[in-house]
Amino acid sequence: MARYALNLPQQLKQEAEAWAQKQGVSLNQFILWATAEKVGSLNQQLDDPEFPQITYRRGASGVPVPVLRGTGIRVQAVAIAHETWGMTKAELAEEYGLAQRQIEEALNFFTAHRAEIDSQIANEAVLARQTDG
Repeated sequence: MARYALNLPQQLKQEAEAWAQKQGVSLNQFILWATAEKVGSLNQQLDDPEFPQITYRRGASGVPVPVLRGTGIRVQAVAIAHETWGMTKAELAEEYGLAQRQIEEALNFFTAHRAEIDSQIANEAVLARQTDG
């Protein structure tokens, strides 16, 4: 394995150490994992360059799911809350602790990728019915 000296800003290092501890791994393992995740994501070329605040993560089923970058908040959760529950962009931003521009980008992404996200919502509904009964 190759060695690489890494200089991190103090605050970022402290946050990475805290996350590594929560994950039960060393800082080195955490940085390796985070780098591998990012490189894998870039290699898959799933991200839509028109929506820099949105990225994909693999869900429990292994299917890539669009989320707001840097959070675990799925685009579909924002869309459902807006369309079904009638929450405004400002209410969503407050509820999720996000900037309103992030909410707007999630909703714009949903509009541009509606068929994909509607399909994921439908698949999850089928799975939920199957496990319920």
